[in-house]
Amino acid sequence: MPNHSISADISDTLQLHGISKLTILEDFLQRQKTSPFFGFCTEETIAIVLHLSFLCIFLIKFVWGRVVQCFVNGSTGSEQRGSSNGPKKDMPTNASCSTINFGFTYKVTLGCCTCLLACYSLSTLWVLYGNQTKCAWHATVLVSDVVQTLAWSIMFVSIFTFRRTICRRIPIFLRIWLICSCIESIFTLVLDIYSAFRSWMVYNDLYMDFFTSLLSIFLLCIAIGGNTGMYTSTRAIEEPLLDSNLVEHAAAKKESAYAKASLFELVTFSWLNPLLAIGIKKPLEFDDIPNIAKEDSTHDVYCFFSEKINMLKQKDPSKTPSMTKVVFLFMWKKVALNAIFAVVYACVSFVGPYLIDDFVSYLTKKPRATHEGYILACTFFFAKVIETASQRRWIFGSRQLGMRLRAALTAHIYRKGMHLSIQARQSHTSGELINYMSVDVQRIGDFTWYLNTIWMLPIQILLAICILYKNVGLASLVGFAATLAVMVGNIPITRIQRYFQSRIMESKDERMKSTSEILRNIKILKLQAWDMKYAQKLEALRKLEYNWLKKSVEIGAASTFLFSSAPAFISATTFIAAYFMGIPLTSGRVLSALATFRILQEPIYTLPDLFSVLAQAKVSLDRVTSYLQEQELQADAVEIIPMDLTELAIEIEGGDFSWDPFSGEQTLKEIHLQVKRGMRVAVCGTVGSGKSSLLSCILGEIPKTSGIVKVSGSKAYVPQSPWIQSGNIRENILFGSSFENDKYDRIVKACALNKDLELFPHGDQTEIGERGINMSGGQKQRIQIARAFYQNADIYLMDDPFSAVDAHTGTHLFEECLTGFLCGKTLIYVTHQVDFLASADLILVMQNGKITQAGKYDELLQEGKGFEALVGAHNQALEAIVAVDNLSSKGILQKGNVNYTELSNEDSVQSNIQMRDLKILNSEKQMCKEVQQETNAYQKCNYSQITQDEERETGRVSKKVYWSYLTAVYGGGLVPIILISQIIYQGFYVGSGYWMAWASPLTLDMAPIISTGFLILVYVAISIGGSIFLLIRTFLLVIVGLLTSQKLFLGMLYSIFRAPMFFFDRTPAGRILNRASTDQSVVDLEIAARLGWFSFAVIHLLGTVTVMSGVAWQIFIIFIPVTAIFIWFQQYYIPTARELSRLVGIRRAPVIHHFAESLSGAATVRAFNHELRFIERNLSLVDDHSRMWFHTISSTEWLAFRLNFLSNLVFVFSLAVVVSLPEDLIDPSIAGLAVTYALGLNSQQAAIIWNLSSAENKMISVERILQYSQIPCEAPLVIEESRPALEWPSNGIIFLENLQVRYGRHLPFVLKSLTCTFPGRQKIGVVGRTGSGKSTLIQALFRVVEPTEGKIIIDGVDICSIGLHDLRSKLSIIPQEPAMFEGTIRNNLDPLEEYSDLEIWQTLDKCQLGNLMRSREEKLGSRVIENGENWSVGQQQLVCLGRALLKRSRILVLDEATASVDTATDTAIQAIIRSEFADCTVITIAHRIHTVIDSDLILVLSEGRLLEYDSPLKLLENNNSAFSKLIQEYSTRSANAAKFRHSLQ
Repeated sequence: MPNHSISADISDTLQLHGISKLTILEDFLQRQKTSPFFGFCTEETIAIVLHLSFLCIFLIKFVWGRVVQCFVNGSTGSEQRGSSNGPKKDMPTNASCSTINFGFTYKVTLGCCTCLLACYSLSTLWVLYGNQTKCAWHATVLVSDVVQTLAWSIMFVSIFTFRRTICRRIPIFLRIWLICSCIESIFTLVLDIYSAFRSWMVYNDLYMDFFTSLLSIFLLCIAIGGNTGMYTSTRAIEEPLLDSNLVEHAAAKKESAYAKASLFELVTFSWLNPLLAIGIKKPLEFDDIPNIAKEDSTHDVYCFFSEKINMLKQKDPSKTPSMTKVVFLFMWKKVALNAIFAVVYACVSFVGPYLIDDFVSYLTKKPRATHEGYILACTFFFAKVIETASQRRWIFGSRQLGMRLRAALTAHIYRKGMHLSIQARQSHTSGELINYMSVDVQRIGDFTWYLNTIWMLPIQILLAICILYKNVGLASLVGFAATLAVMVGNIPITRIQRYFQSRIMESKDERMKSTSEILRNIKILKLQAWDMKYAQKLEALRKLEYNWLKKSVEIGAASTFLFSSAPAFISATTFIAAYFMGIPLTSGRVLSALATFRILQEPIYTLPDLFSVLAQAKVSLDRVTSYLQEQELQADAVEIIPMDLTELAIEIEGGDFSWDPFSGEQTLKEIHLQVKRGMRVAVCGTVGSGKSSLLSCILGEIPKTSGIVKVSGSKAYVPQSPWIQSGNIRENILFGSSFENDKYDRIVKACALNKDLELFPHGDQTEIGERGINMSGGQKQRIQIARAFYQNADIYLMDDPFSAVDAHTGTHLFEECLTGFLCGKTLIYVTHQVDFLASADLILVMQNGKITQAGKYDELLQEGKGFEALVGAHNQALEAIVAVDNLSSKGILQKGNVNYTELSNEDSVQSNIQMRDLKILNSEKQMCKEVQQETNAYQKCNYSQITQDEERETGRVSKKVYWSYLTAVYGGGLVPIILISQIIYQGFYVGSGYWMAWASPLTLDMAPIISTGFLILVYVAISIGGSIFLLIRTFLLVIVGLLTSQKLFLGMLYSIFRAPMFFFDRTPAGRILNRASTDQSVVDLEIAARLGWFSFAVIHLLGTVTVMSGVAWQIFIIFIPVTAIFIWFQQYYIPTARELSRLVGIRRAPVIHHFAESLSGAATVRAFNHELRFIERNLSLVDDHSRMWFHTISSTEWLAFRLNFLSNLVFVFSLAVVVSLPEDLIDPSIAGLAVTYALGLNSQQAAIIWNLSSAENKMISVERILQYSQIPCEAPLVIEESRPALEWPSNGIIFLENLQVRYGRHLPFVLKSLTCTFPGRQKIGVVGRTGSGKSTLIQALFRVVEPTEGKIIIDGVDICSIGLHDLRSKLSIIPQEPAMFEGTIRNNLDPLEEYSDLEIWQTLDKCQLGNLMRSREEKLGSRVIENGENWSVGQQQLVCLGRALLKRSRILVLDEATASVDTATDTAIQAIIRSEFADCTVITIAHRIHTVIDSDLILVLSEGRLLEYDSPLKLLENNNSAFSKLIQEYSTRSANAAKFRHSLQ
């Protein structure tokens, strides 16, 4: 500094204060010496430059804004200024519509600015009054304080004016200034601390700078976030007037914030701030989440993926495109961009280890230049900043790429599922397909995160070897060899893991397949009392999976131990080599080497994960590739002919078809068929004759081996087994078409649905449960008929549409629909009911896969043959009804030796029956009032949906969930052992570094304290000791985690199996499968690791802080407030992340459910040509899931970026403190050790918050599993103190006493005050219109639905007083919808393996399947595929009959058991039942009157009430009885149909 300036300053001071010149000069020189840069007031100069720059830029912007206002409209100019300031969004300023709210962020910002303005104002006054400051130049200090006061005044005014502009975002210019101001404040504070240590004097500047630095750090966080904290809320009283605005706002809110983000927002992830601001105020809902960018949408990635497949096909059409190549072409550009960031990260991460030796050398110098230390500190800091930014970008980019790949593969798996051939479909069960979509795709997507390790690893190893060579010379090559040895040692482990992964996926597939099948048929399992048997089967499958998991995690634990110990092994090997090579070791070299080894630990540690994930991804990609290359339906199976080129709607020439073309057996043979446009064609034949297959060949579903199939016109298809989608009734009928009121009403009326809709509480808006679970068979059939009619197709294919409806409804459907509504349409319908054949233009008679007869009704009768047999069987049944009707006039009807008149007179159930009927009729009005009241209650309680929304917890994951998980195994006794092992390991870890730093000489000139050999020997011993406890901790962690997951799985499994049926009615199978697959996988492999690494990170951080604080306790000055900010960020982040994770789980289930639902109805979807609509629906659902998942990973990166940046601030502050401390106050070796540990401080602090947040997100899977582990269960399976006798029931007498049943507390009664007795060993027929309560009565008998009031007593035992298994095992049922399980015929007949082969063959003969099974090569081992799809519905029903014949229970229930068989087979079955169950009570529900006409008693139900109950004789005596009317309808239907046909002619 010039001397004349110093003299002038001294002279001025003498004149003002009269102090001696010598005193002032000495004080001045002392203060200059304490300044870091002698001769300058560094802090004040930087402050002046920074804030003057801010004022100048602000002035320029202000003047420019005024100039702009001279040329444009004021409001427009205001908007332009706002946009020029950054991505600022203005809120509505209409005060009458909205209220301005000032959030916490705004208040903190304004408060901090006010405090800073006050501080600098007081400082200015302090200097003006001549008080002493650190800087000797008072004028400089004064200018600095004035400029800062002026700057903060402008900042205060700017923040305050946000109230007027209602600005949501802080302008980018102000945000940059706040960040620079914070850095300047921290730098000033560091220099103040340095000066205080150098001079041992504390100036008042230090206190103020410490306070302003804290305020600046708060403003820094706000500047990074960018939100002002202001928002508007609409007043409730005016909300109805703002619907359009709210819709527009919602639409705007859904726009992708990521797509519109600026570069700064992309780097800092601040584009996510608005979402986090919502999440901290309330639990996030689906509509709160913005959309994903267009390039991330499933539609775009699906098209891009398809483009790459087609490109490879065009290059080599003879080969199937390699899926590996397709995936590479799909993602290589994004991978290359991520690779750039990853390589930058890998390079920059080694700057710290490289500089440690220089840093220790600097600390060893005496004297040392302070500016060199600050330069080193700044270099460390900027390297860490670049490391943080690049790391976050490549991780985010990798996860974004994984999301795109998952979306593309999911869409292709769905599309493939919609076009699979029958052979391919049979080779892949639904469980396997669900695993492809939920597990395999996830694993392939996860691999993209580890992909960057492939090129990062060699770069990191190369840089590590270079740094090691700089420090230990040729010994680095030995370290390199040790590194290679560790990597090579992982090759066999990887191979073993790959093998285990294959076995795990196979066992998981098998378990999920069985789970899916069991959930579909859970009702029949409960009715047959097989539920626990199948639960044990699933437990056995899980045990197999568990064994493979156990082996996999154990080998994984060994791999983790190997690579966790690798740094110690490599460093020990390197040091030993250096010792034998005579290479001297200094403290700086050792610490640099240790830091390098610790940096190298990350890629080495991730290497086993890389190989494991690579193995998983390879297995999954092979599985998905194999599936995507499966054969699809024949594209040329059906030739589409334009309607103007032909008069034929359908033409088949020489058609041969086979469901299994490779077997050589033809399902349909020599099919020749021509159907003109507008014809009605009926198809009939015995069970298994090929009727349904004929329709399938027209649809192109069955493989064609020869011939030609031509179709002209659009098609509509009604399958034999109704396929109903989840959704309301109207959506099922419309099936994607637009709503036309008149057309809709006509169709509903024609399908006889209008009365049903009147009974439903919400009409056609009533939601249908999964697979139509809450609809009767007849209602489902009519809904799908209405669906077909609404499509207004040219050709209608209907497979036995009348089987599930009563005679009256069947007649109505035939007359109003088939011959009325479809008049002029081409119609082919399959039927077993001869009554509906007469009006057909052409009748096809099928037998053994051939059309044996074709012609009109009268023509076929004259020919005889098979058709005559079918008509004869029908006539016999009709004659039986007529005979009963004729005998009724005589008052006597005999069957064997039983006199029905006497029975009716003697039986007590008939007493006062007429009186009760009279009372019912008299109380009709009162009952209607009660029903209306119940319906109103139902509506008030909003029970319109039987499928309830998925359970979703809100707020923080409960501590009970954590406690349940931690104490699941051995009461949590192993958890302390794991933590203690980690603490001891951490002690050894810190001790090894401390030993090497303390015992190594500082420089080459210094004599070592101990010999190098002893130094390395102790280091090796300490490392080995730590490795032992590391081994204990690693294996205990994985074993405890797996045992816990197994216990949770079994708890969920048996809770689900013990759940009542209404749980399955209201819960889509996709939700259960989601928990059993995805959530269970998370619990199996991730939860324990997340919780473990959180606790390990805490222990590691405590060790690091202990070492650092031993060197310089001053780091706590910033460490404590930064830790508080850490916690604040975590608390700010976790509510949003937690709800996003829950939404991810919730949005995943619809994807799986829609896939499973589409697979089951794929033939129907293809028939209607709606594949594209369903694929688009799948794309939309995947987008919904990706939307949640994308913002979940983004929020994670938002938090990680901020935590890493704050950790970097702590790191640079620590370096500044070490540099600023006096030379003799610290040991350079220990200081270097502290810096070595501090290099990982950011990752350690971030790891704690990261693992804590990740653990809470993953714990949601535990929470979801525990939800399904606490389902209210059914009644006990067995009640020991109330078990019935072994021979119970001996007579089969069933007494219903005032029985009332309803499906919910707020729902109307379905059965109302039923009182009657079913005599033992008699046959009781139950009839009534569709929806009259027949099936509910059976469910009550089996206690699927518990009686709300009244009793059911069987042979003197109240069924509610005994266990469910004791009840259900004594009853037999043949259900309305047959159920078959994958396996063999023998397994389906006898799943409990209780009967011999001889008994099974006898049963097959009795149920008309014996000859068929003997003709098959496999006999009893004949294969049954999933859902029994390789067996006709009639054959499936006969198998169910066989089960009942084997069981031989005293009470047998037939619930429409013969609806899917022809009349002749039905007659034969009834004869078998009469002979085999002669001494049993048989309850038959049937729509075919001849099936129940020979019953001993007839129960007629109407709207849940007992309308009539007596013998057929008594009921037929009254021509006005409901039963008589049913008989009349049935007996006259054939005649009416014939007359109708003749009238058409």
